[in-house]
Amino acid sequence: MSRYIALVDCDAFYVSCERVFNPKLEGEPVIVLSNNDGCAVARSNEAKALGIKMGAPVFQIRELIAQHQVQVFSSNYALYGNLSNRVMQTLRNFTPEVEVYSIDEAFLALPGTCDATALTTIRETVKRWTGIPVSIGLAQTKTLAKIANHQAKRQDGICILDQPEAVLATLPVSEVWGIGRQSTKKLQAHGITTALDLQQVDLRWIRRQMGIVGVRIVQELRGIPCLPLELVPPLRKSCCVSRSFGRLVTTLDEMQEAVATFTARAAYKLRRDNLTASLLTVFIATNRFSPDQPYYRNSATVGLSCPTNDTIALTKAALQALEPLYRADQQYQKAGVWLGELTPANQVQRDLFINPHDQEKARQLMRVVDTLNRQPLSRTAHCAAEGLRQPWQMRVQRRSPRYTTRWDELLQVP
Repeated sequence: MSRYIALVDCDAFYVSCERVFNPKLEGEPVIVLSNNDGCAVARSNEAKALGIKMGAPVFQIRELIAQHQVQVFSSNYALYGNLSNRVMQTLRNFTPEVEVYSIDEAFLALPGTCDATALTTIRETVKRWTGIPVSIGLAQTKTLAKIANHQAKRQDGICILDQPEAVLATLPVSEVWGIGRQSTKKLQAHGITTALDLQQVDLRWIRRQMGIVGVRIVQELRGIPCLPLELVPPLRKSCCVSRSFGRLVTTLDEMQEAVATFTARAAYKLRRDNLTASLLTVFIATNRFSPDQPYYRNSATVGLSCPTNDTIALTKAALQALEPLYRADQQYQKAGVWLGELTPANQVQRDLFINPHDQEKARQLMRVVDTLNRQPLSRTAHCAAEGLRQPWQMRVQRRSPRYTTRWDELLQVP
């Protein structure tokens, strides 16, 4: 039986999450800021109408915010992640074939008999169960579904792209999913300026110009599926946790706290995904745009004798790597920890020089720590190296309560 591919995309997702628990924000201009409250990374339609651009630095739009009483929020990742999971679970009630593409997007495989009424039912159910509005684009392939979703946002939230040629004729080639900046320049140089031009190009020519990736894009535009749904997320190849500091870090103690905290977070992600790491990299950096000091960035990589996801072992390695990087005469803006050469935890070869009993005790300890820290981003149990006050943490002065993940921040109705 034939089937369609639907792309379900949450509308202004971060803004929609804020509106779920604060209905007064409906119809009001709202923006959500990036880390350290630096730039606008999500905007309501009302904010877009005021001319607020994606990525606009806050200091450049302060007058606009004050003049139009724009509601401003810090990023609330715990809330957004939880509501995203709820949306994805809701979608699985309509089909088992769901590819979670990003925090606010998912591809669905739907039967070829699917029509506007069925898509309306999906939209209404997601809105009713989660409070999040979504737009749905339906087509024969993932690439066309992306284009259909773009059209849906301009219409009533639904677009079925049965005859895509009319839409492709007006769509710039740069807007096609998978066509980057350099590919756009190359195609435009050969007179290919629209998606329809790309759809009608000779396959042998596009293979010479863009390889098999280009061929797949063209075939997808022709309605021939070449990109299957990834129902099982592929194993990640690396894990990175990095942050810009809420204020400049000027002491080794604070830098060690930050690196230890980032390492603990990365180690938790490995345990959550049942992975271990064999490589660890620590990097630190000053403010690239500071007029008071030259830019300094440095990193160090260490190999681990045995793949691990043990927070204590990884923290020891990270702090050892940090020591030669740190310069006391610098003021640091950012640091991070990268873990590489990831392998499944159940496929790790034992080290002859490590007592298996000690390894099992370490695994049991980490299980206890994870249980105590079950609340997202909780620090009930942590290494002493992570410190207590952590004054260098990111600025989140405008963050809303984490309604769905913290008992002490539950919504209170007077």
